[in-house]
Amino acid sequence: MQTETINRWTMPDSYYGAQWPEYFVFLSQSRDSDALTRSNFECGLKALGGESETVQVVREGHWAVGWIEWIAIHESDSEAVIKADKMLLALSDYPVLNEDHFSELEYSEAENYWQSLSIPERVELCQQAKVSVFSARHDWIPQCDNGYIYESLISN
Repeated sequence: MQTETINRWTMPDSYYGAQWPEYFVFLSQSRDSDALTRSNFECGLKALGGESETVQVVREGHWAVGWIEWIAIHESDSEAVIKADKMLLALSDYPVLNEDHFSELEYSEAENYWQSLSIPERVELCQQAKVSVFSARHDWIPQCDNGYIYESLISN
């Protein structure tokens, strides 16, 4: 099996846990992952057909990031290894596996964040964006600000 970008699991420094020498490491995410990383993880796993006997999501605790998950592909599943390798190669050229999924996830999270803000916090954002402060009373993100509010929400 010829691969270009995907690597086998290797023992990390100061690691204590299960060992995966017969597996390839595809994508990973942690508690602190951004929307792009989480979208790629979900879409990559789905493209492989989800979890199976040869494709597993390994969940581990980590002192710095709380938890980490990574997609492990057994060496016997050459089709999945090659498919994952091609996706990693594509990601080296363009960082998004599925534009629609990423966009929907990012917008949903921005909207949830907007809804979690207090009215005074929304008013402050509206003032910064130079839009009517009356927009702060709505549960949807104002669309008349050239994207300032949306960009502020996704950067948090």
